[in-house]
Amino acid sequence: MHVSVALLYVALMAAPECTSLPTKGDSVRITTHSIVNIAQITLVHISKLKTKLQVVAEIQVRTPSIEGLAGISRDLGRLESELRSPFTDLLGQVEADLSSLEGRVRSLAAAMNCTTQARPTAAAAAAGDHSFPHSRLYLTLVRVQHYLETLVQNKDKLKVC
Repeated sequence: MHVSVALLYVALMAAPECTSLPTKGDSVRITTHSIVNIAQITLVHISKLKTKLQVVAEIQVRTPSIEGLAGISRDLGRLESELRSPFTDLLGQVEADLSSLEGRVRSLAAAMNCTTQARPTAAAAAAGDHSFPHSRLYLTLVRVQHYLETLVQNKDKLKVC
């Protein structure tokens, strides 16, 4: 009898801790970790694509600085829209990765009450210059790679609006 009462007491006392929802801090930490993981996976995808494209020259690019969630969301949206192209489907996985990454950054920004700009439209991407499409896409791929490497190094900026 005493054993069953003791088990019932332990079960009732442990139940709230086992069933509690994650706190806002836990949610931010988990989402930040997820964003960094997606960025690292995307970098692997880019590395494989660069090998497939067999471009020898290393291109130096400039990317925006990492300042906070609003800027990261804006920059990822722009890079994703630059990757959309009717000329090749090679970059589809990287585009999907960036879309997922940008969505998670927006979600994190909303959870932290940060304001973000509207997502770039497909029309903005279609309006770009279509001369030398493979070179343009390679250049964009290198820009995405550089931006994600910078993001992973500056992951503390994911805690700033």
